[in-house]
Amino acid sequence: MTEQDRVTVNEPRGPVNNGVGHQYVFYGGGGGWVIRNGVESLRITREDRVRLADRFVPPVGYRVAADRLVKPGSVVMLEGPPGSGRRAAAIMLLHGLGEDRCADEEGDRFEELSAAGKEENPLVPGMGDRFLLDLSGIADEETYDEAQRRLAVRRSQIQEAGAHMVVVLPSGMEHAHPPDLAPHIVRLQRPRGNTVVTRYLRMDRMPFRPSDLGNADLQLLCDRSPMRELARLAGLVRAARDSGRFGADFTGWLDQAMHAVTDRASEVGRQVATVRTAPERALLLATAMFEEARADIVYEAWHGLMKTVKCEVEATTELAQSDFGERLVGLGIDRDPDGRLHFERLAYADAVRTYFWANFPGVRDDLRDWIGRAAGLRGLTTDDRLAVVVRFGEQALAVARPDHLFDLVELWADRTAGTPCAVAALEIGLGHERFGGWFRKRVYDCVVRSGALSDGLAHVLTTACVQSLSATYPDQAVVRLQYLAVRKGEAAREAREALLDLAGRDRRLYRLLIDRLRDRAPRELHGTDPHLQLLTELLMSDRAPDPPPWPDLFLGWEAVFSQPPTELWNRLVSSWLNAVAGDSTRTMALDVIVGATRGRAAALHRLYAIACGWAGSSHHPSRAAVAALFWQYIDHVQYGRAERADAGPRTAEEP
Repeated sequence: MTEQDRVTVNEPRGPVNNGVGHQYVFYGGGGGWVIRNGVESLRITREDRVRLADRFVPPVGYRVAADRLVKPGSVVMLEGPPGSGRRAAAIMLLHGLGEDRCADEEGDRFEELSAAGKEENPLVPGMGDRFLLDLSGIADEETYDEAQRRLAVRRSQIQEAGAHMVVVLPSGMEHAHPPDLAPHIVRLQRPRGNTVVTRYLRMDRMPFRPSDLGNADLQLLCDRSPMRELARLAGLVRAARDSGRFGADFTGWLDQAMHAVTDRASEVGRQVATVRTAPERALLLATAMFEEARADIVYEAWHGLMKTVKCEVEATTELAQSDFGERLVGLGIDRDPDGRLHFERLAYADAVRTYFWANFPGVRDDLRDWIGRAAGLRGLTTDDRLAVVVRFGEQALAVARPDHLFDLVELWADRTAGTPCAVAALEIGLGHERFGGWFRKRVYDCVVRSGALSDGLAHVLTTACVQSLSATYPDQAVVRLQYLAVRKGEAAREAREALLDLAGRDRRLYRLLIDRLRDRAPRELHGTDPHLQLLTELLMSDRAPDPPPWPDLFLGWEAVFSQPPTELWNRLVSSWLNAVAGDSTRTMALDVIVGATRGRAAALHRLYAIACGWAGSSHHPSRAAVAALFWQYIDHVQYGRAERADAGPRTAEEP
């Protein structure tokens, strides 16, 4: 169990994609970047929840919370010390309510609510919907008071709709809880650390005996460490096994993992204190950033780092200096038979990176610029590049410099070979526990600004919205894709396709997008308005969910037909005439379309003409029958029988 489960794909057999749009395939699964220290993911997709469920150990109090959450409209507040697995417990509580649902089933809504700031779209929960609200990051009473006011509104909405919500309360704020929260609070206590470690090791098919976990130092870690650290420990045992460099028995792997979590920071500090020259320190850091890359690439990255930090190149010729291999040996760096570099000790590279970012703040700007260039070095594999992105992202966010990571997103986005790096960097930011909100706002600021947005950056933003943001904050993904979709150029077309596909697969998002496009001021809606064009395309028969949501379609068509007729009408109406001709169950579309005109003569005349053109002179039986029925609805309205149109669309239950 972890406080924040990591997003990983265990033993993939092929490309993995979780959404529409471009797919970047990253083959391989080196433990160096899968074990992400400090970059926790907020994503709560079904796949992530299933993986977490396999490793989850319920904390004390979990069953009480589960029993309270079953009732529709229930809200459960979780309280507990940091590191006790509160967030993982919240996710599992909500996940347990939907274990019998298929992934695409209507009502399988599982979302995280923003802990700070105003929601971009109003919360409209439905029966059975599940929501997570994590307030654990709040550290001051003023912010907590504001969050409580929003929580009171959300609780009322959840209860009224028959939905479910779990709230993770901040630690140390017990004195600030409103009295009315008391009946909803469940106190959690951390599970036994040994049980957590055992569960993770077994899920990794680790060969061990219970007696192998009797080490006194391990027991101390199990008794005191946060759940995420215990998960990391188990991951390091797996990494030691998979590397093949630390023997073939569990005891040796566990020993390496124990040293990695307890001794590495002090070991790095002692080494840096003895390595006094800038070139040696630069080589130490370059290897830590590019570990597992080929030696020639690390060599090139090393020289690039020295140039970036304006390190004086040694005056003597290279042939008169210590050779590269000798330097590596002196720093405890191995070169394997394939020519790839790695440190002799497990997870030492992690500690080296952490040390330099923490203790050399004056060179962080230079390190950002260096990585921006070095990630594009020729010879790096896709896995190598992704590993560098993850490593830089970990360190930039650990020292509270999300702007450095986004700087590289913008830099890499406009380089063809850098696009996968830009997408990966942005998804790291969007999924971060502390800075996810910062990145969501930064993306929003990019898409709403009136200035030019490069096609490369627009593509990266679109991909991240579809592959990452839509999994946890789908409403916010819709908002950002909408702004991208109404821009000009090829990037806008890509965003438009992604947005329409996302909305078409979720009736609630479909309704949300219709409402947002309808809410544009009438004076802004005209034939060339991109929002009107987008709304018209959204309302096409092949874009609507199945079965069609007639009330939502009525509102959308009403907005389109309230404007002067344009060529957009022809495509829209013809698409539904084709749908009715091919499927008689969609006949209601004809009545709803006519009703959406609200009896306006000009609109009715245009619909009549469109149907005439669609039916053609061939008098095809199916088309002729559909057109005749459509004309009949038009005549009913045009010749004084408008009561149906004025009352809005009929529902499927009406005669």
